[in-house]
Amino acid sequence: MFPHSDACERNKEPILLVLRPAFSACKHVLEIGSGTGQHAVHFAIAMPWLVWQPTEMAESLPGLRKRIFSEGPSNLRAPVELDVTRLPWDVRRVDGVFTANTLHIMHWPQVEALFAGLPAVVKPQTVLAIYGPFRYAGNYTSASNESFDTMLHARDPGSGIRDFEEVDALARRAGFALAADHPMPANNQILVWKLAAG
Repeated sequence: MFPHSDACERNKEPILLVLRPAFSACKHVLEIGSGTGQHAVHFAIAMPWLVWQPTEMAESLPGLRKRIFSEGPSNLRAPVELDVTRLPWDVRRVDGVFTANTLHIMHWPQVEALFAGLPAVVKPQTVLAIYGPFRYAGNYTSASNESFDTMLHARDPGSGIRDFEEVDALARRAGFALAADHPMPANNQILVWKLAAG
């Protein structure tokens, strides 16, 4: 009935184990690129103190809406359209931001736009958590990630696994400081940054 991702089913619980303490002091989380909505539903149920705001590009909203309206708890908001390149974003200010498996699908100018859009919608001490594969100093963390990157480039030359150092530089430019780098199953990471107060 709804769009489904096997990867989301596999990784939602390991991700939750990191997000629960990371977002423990947050009240409103913006999810950028909610996809099938499986993460949004799971995390909103598991973290009832949060108001969770899912977003997606216009073409992906219908399926996302169906799942959220059918399965979502009361603290899961109706999804809204968000194209990171269209500034300013039409979302309320938040103290938590999450995105999963988006940076390697986006083209680099879109990744830059994502970070450029954050300062206008975040509160002091906002927590930013990003899940996905990364390279470090230009090196892959596994042979499977290198193969995955080759596949991404063949399908869309603008996509690809991002270098941690370049992404961290964008985060720092937006006012965020790296707080944690969590190794995850299937050669992924969760990078957590925190916005400076003031």
